[in-house]
Amino acid sequence: GTYSSATNNAEQGDCTPADPGSFAVTGSTAQTPCAKGSFAATGGLSECVSCESGTYQDVTGATGCRDCEAGSYCAEGAVAPLPCEAGTFSTATDLTAASECTDASPGHFATTGSTQQTACAKGSYTNETRQGECTPCAGGTYQDAEAQTACKPCEQGSYCAAGAAAALPCDGGTYSSATNNAEQGDCTPADPGSFAVTGSTAQTPCAKGSFAATGGLSECVSCESGTYQDVTGATGCRDCEAGSYCAEGAVAPLPCEA
Repeated sequence: GTYSSATNNAEQGDCTPADPGSFAVTGSTAQTPCAKGSFAATGGLSECVSCESGTYQDVTGATGCRDCEAGSYCAEGAVAPLPCEAGTFSTATDLTAASECTDASPGHFATTGSTQQTACAKGSYTNETRQGECTPCAGGTYQDAEAQTACKPCEQGSYCAAGAAAALPCDGGTYSSATNNAEQGDCTPADPGSFAVTGSTAQTPCAKGSFAATGGLSECVSCESGTYQDVTGATGCRDCEAGSYCAEGAVAPLPCEA
């Protein structure tokens, strides 16, 4: 706990006590600063003391140790806090081992060194504990809420890409009754003679007085003046009849007046 570089010391009292934050072994000619991870609170010590578990010291020559940091743990003699592993977190400042960090709960995740868990974002989930990230919803499913442990089946008349936070409606001219569509291409085009508005779960036959010559239409076309259609689901219109007239969208010929 003492040292001296002099060559004329006559007694032990001529040796100099080591300062706080340093030590001196027997026969030292100089004091030595405490290494990182240790300290000397008082002078005159022959060795430094290791930082207790739950504390650390990242500088030399220290007279004490620092509390561990939130999101970390500190073993005995730590020279720096070590972050809680991915999937765990902590707000405490006295943890001594990784096992003391708290596991993230289902529906949440925690990145390395987290001080708190984070809810899974919309479009993702996790049904397990101790996760470092959430899993995107698979194609054909979606999740419109945070902190969830599963995704929902897609809705009829819609499709859900991977990671979807909401079901997207099938485009006009297409429809679907399925609940696992992953893309617009999974929606079915309406047949000729029918139509489908945006988000349809089924196609609808064209009404009388209208038609759809091709498939994939979002609305039917009214019969032109001089034509008519008296059945539903038509792909074209009929010529008006002799002795009659047909206005636009006519469902039957009207006789010429007397």
